[in-house]
Amino acid sequence: MAAGVQSIERGRRSRRRRPLAEINVTPFVDVMLVLLIVFMVTAPLLTVGVPVDLPKTRAQNLGQDREPLSVTIKRDGQIYLQNTPVAEDVLVSKLTAIAANGYDQRIFVRGDASVDYGRVMEVMGTLSAAGFTHIGLVTGPPKPKPDEK
Repeated sequence: MAAGVQSIERGRRSRRRRPLAEINVTPFVDVMLVLLIVFMVTAPLLTVGVPVDLPKTRAQNLGQDREPLSVTIKRDGQIYLQNTPVAEDVLVSKLTAIAANGYDQRIFVRGDASVDYGRVMEVMGTLSAAGFTHIGLVTGPPKPKPDEK
């Protein structure tokens, strides 16, 4: 940042230059606004996962302190761990290898609304039988009802 130099005359003999004590904050504000816009645009893109049509419910969102592992069951019954397709027989071994906290790791099961309920329960049963205890189902917000008049 550049600071202007001011010339002060004291009589004819001495000329002293001293820096101005003003700071130009305009470039700083410009950079911060650009960063704010960049983060506002990119933040929703960071939570993209496997696209499924989640069932709707009025349950409240759960607070969490770290990102959970996500197991997704698509409409055709294919299982995804995070964003990677996996076979059901290797799901537990991959989860065990990934889980940072062992069997205390939170696992969210996301099942498409059109997938068979029994299929979702099979996957949850497999996880539970493997020793994982913090398993939760993920749902979407309910669709708003049209006003009846």
